[in-house]
Amino acid sequence: MLETNVTTVHDSSPSPASPKRTNETKRLSAVRRAWRALLIPRFAIPGSVIGLLVVISLFPAPFAGLFGHGDPRQCDLTRSGAEPEPGHPFGFDVQGCDLYANVIYGANPSITIGIVVTVSAMAIAVVLGLLSGFYGGWFDNVLGRITDVFYGFPFMVAAIVILTAIGTRNVATVCITLAIFSWPTMTRLMRSSVMSAKNMEYVRAARALGASSGRLMLRHILPNSIAPVIVLSSLSIGGIIAGEAGLTYLGVGLQPPAISWGLQLNTAQNYFNSHPHLLLFPSLFLSVTVLAFVLLGDAVRDALDPKVR
Repeated sequence: MLETNVTTVHDSSPSPASPKRTNETKRLSAVRRAWRALLIPRFAIPGSVIGLLVVISLFPAPFAGLFGHGDPRQCDLTRSGAEPEPGHPFGFDVQGCDLYANVIYGANPSITIGIVVTVSAMAIAVVLGLLSGFYGGWFDNVLGRITDVFYGFPFMVAAIVILTAIGTRNVATVCITLAIFSWPTMTRLMRSSVMSAKNMEYVRAARALGASSGRLMLRHILPNSIAPVIVLSSLSIGGIIAGEAGLTYLGVGLQPPAISWGLQLNTAQNYFNSHPHLLLFPSLFLSVTVLAFVLLGDAVRDALDPKVR
């Protein structure tokens, strides 16, 4: 009797991955590449500086207390304009207040205005740009004309006119004024990105499968269109901080009793020859802050730009 051994042959070839899983894998790989590109010295250095400045702005008292009494409003006119000395490394302002404590407390309004204005303008730009680029038609035409009107007003001149007409000029009013004139450029950029993304094959495939307009915008178009706006926003924070300091320096921004780098520069302009330290230290902190945000924006741009990877 002949016995027949039947051997079952299993197919060892890997099963093809589903398109959905492949797309998710590619998306995760792109995110990992972006974060890996960010974790380099050119990101770590400005990121560390910005992190320290944000902590200082949130908790100024401990940092102001590292030297001297740390109270920016405790003044002694007998020390008006005094040079730096032990316990007071930045010296005293014209009212005899500790300049170091004033510079530390001045970080809060500047950084707050820069971040709040940028986030607000970005939120407006993302919503309007997404709707305009996706639907087009009359909404796109109306938004385009409104954007043209805002482009007709120079940023600083328009901010000066509005802030001059406002009776109370504090952090809230300055944020609202700057945000009003900061969204048009981001909106145009978001609109162009959406118009490019909505014609891609994956969007057409999702539409053919019955995806609604809301799902198309939020699930497919928005994640693939927002990167340029994020880059522009990260680059804009430094400009907003410098703009606020410029407006306050001109006397149309924040007003006393607020503590701001712009106010300190405004006061120091009349005493530069006799007391140069009044201008040196606030301008140094302002320059370092603006430069750190600009360098961070450059790092974010390089991380999110596939052409540089």
